[in-house]
Amino acid sequence: MLSYRSAVVTTALAPAIWGTTYVTATTFVAGGHPLLTGTVRALPAGLILLAIARRLPVGAWWWRAWVLGALNITTFFACLFIAAERLPGGVAAVVGGIQPLLVAVLGWVVLSERMNAVILGAGLAGVVGVGLIVLQSSAGLDGVGIAAAIGGASAMAVGTVLAKRWSPGLPPLATTAWQLIAGGILLAVLTAVIEPLPSTAPTAPTLAGYAYLSIVGTAFAYVVWFRGLAALPARVPAFLGLLSPVVAVLIGILAVGESLTPPQTAGIVLVIGSVLAVAAGSTRRRRRCPRWDSNPD
Repeated sequence: MLSYRSAVVTTALAPAIWGTTYVTATTFVAGGHPLLTGTVRALPAGLILLAIARRLPVGAWWWRAWVLGALNITTFFACLFIAAERLPGGVAAVVGGIQPLLVAVLGWVVLSERMNAVILGAGLAGVVGVGLIVLQSSAGLDGVGIAAAIGGASAMAVGTVLAKRWSPGLPPLATTAWQLIAGGILLAVLTAVIEPLPSTAPTAPTLAGYAYLSIVGTAFAYVVWFRGLAALPARVPAFLGLLSPVVAVLIGILAVGESLTPPQTAGIVLVIGSVLAVAAGSTRRRRRCPRWDSNPD
């Protein structure tokens, strides 16, 4: 079993990779087709993981996979791409930054995980930090985009807590595969019913962008993330997710050769501080509880 610190560091790879998906989606993937993009991202990734895991759902997991797939994949991916198309990236990121707080509250209610002022304060600091990093004064608001961002964050928060409650003892590779396949099938149905297909054939860069989103940004990243969710209190992976906009902004700055502004620097400090506060709190809890590995909170 991974040590606590190793689990935190490994899990942080997932949001770091997700930070690269924004520039990939906006640069290489055709806009105006959020459901198709979500389908192409999820379904091939799930099939690849299932071919590796070679394990079908059993018992209650036949319906649990569909519930989690609908929350963590179908709803989240659809809302993510709708928000990305209708809102400036900064607004979408700030609204999505409420997810760690939602996970912390739901984890307290559903999983009996710890809740205190430090966690609440870290959640608020994380939202402010993300805002300082990515929000521009000229950012516009769109009602549908805001609703999509809130809906995506809420769906992922509920799905995260349910996945933590339902998945003890099961291999993350298999459970991730089932969720991606179920969510990808639902997205494919929605795409066929609601969304028109692109009028032009995909180019080589577009296909490369889809391949990166599916294989690296979804198959690999989600296995890493769900593996961390199985080993850590649910709030810790959720707070690690705040690193995603940090990586996205740093990539953007490196691409154009600009420097960080003072607000962005302050925002990065706040985000990293909020993540460290939650992770360090769980470390202290572990030191006081020798049975942490079997009961991580």
